[in-house]
Amino acid sequence: MTAADTAVPTGIDDALAEFQGNLNLIFARARSLWKESAARIHPELQPSGYKLLTFIARAGSANAHQLADSFEMDKSVVSRQVRMLEDLDLLESRPDDSDGRQRVLTATPAACEILADLRGAHADRLRGILSELTPEELQSASKVFRLLAEV
Repeated sequence: MTAADTAVPTGIDDALAEFQGNLNLIFARARSLWKESAARIHPELQPSGYKLLTFIARAGSANAHQLADSFEMDKSVVSRQVRMLEDLDLLESRPDDSDGRQRVLTATPAACEILADLRGAHADRLRGILSELTPEELQSASKVFRLLAEV
């Protein structure tokens, strides 16, 4: 392999730097959106609780172990957030039929309704922001996000 074979195409470093910068902005905006969404559900709800609630609602159910693994959170943090979600009547728990030591967590109907409203508002906003893109451009962007998620 020669130096020419491993040479970085002209401009790729600048393009990657710009991409990384924009990705950082997206992550910052996502954190802000989680905070805003959590506050819309309840003023005491933390963004981490919001993320757990949305995960449970989309999955249909989960247990604390799955949440800790999926979000790489300490089990004590998950436990505190689950307790808060239960106190706010956003989450219900019942014993797991296959393992009585575990609790199956499900979003309450009220939580599902609030989350559906938020998802609709987020989708409308995203649709407005991305309306100038063609379906092909959106598919390309989606491919980039999928590749990044697989890393």
